[in-house]
Amino acid sequence: MKYLNFKQTVFIVALSLMASCSLKNNVDLSHLDGYWEIKSVTFKDGTKKEYTFSDTVDFLSLTDSVFGIRKKMKPNFSGYFETSKDSERFEIKLENDSVNVYYQTPFDSWKETILKLSESELVVSNKRGAIYSYVRYQPINIE
Repeated sequence: MKYLNFKQTVFIVALSLMASCSLKNNVDLSHLDGYWEIKSVTFKDGTKKEYTFSDTVDFLSLTDSVFGIRKKMKPNFSGYFETSKDSERFEIKLENDSVNVYYQTPFDSWKETILKLSESELVVSNKRGAIYSYVRYQPINIE
């Protein structure tokens, strides 16, 4: 019977852990980049606020596999966005089968947990128990 060497054993264990993590959290971060428009917030007490229109969208961009930025963008009718120079840095961490996003600004820091992420939908929760639902931003076509 052939025994595995140390490198082979570490490789197999690491591969198993990565496979089990991706199956448990079921979040594909390749869908995170882009423009997201808020649709609703469900508060801890069950009340829900619907957004039929929002004049800003969130732009999320991963700068590498775990770090990124979020900016508030204001779409205009010419198809471009207005923005300030302000942005929020974030780091993504896999913790206890959850995908958490840690935000950092000079004034504050906070954590959101990604509950759902697809090509068209993003759902996150915060420490106050509020659940934010976003959809992929679609520009308004006035033609």
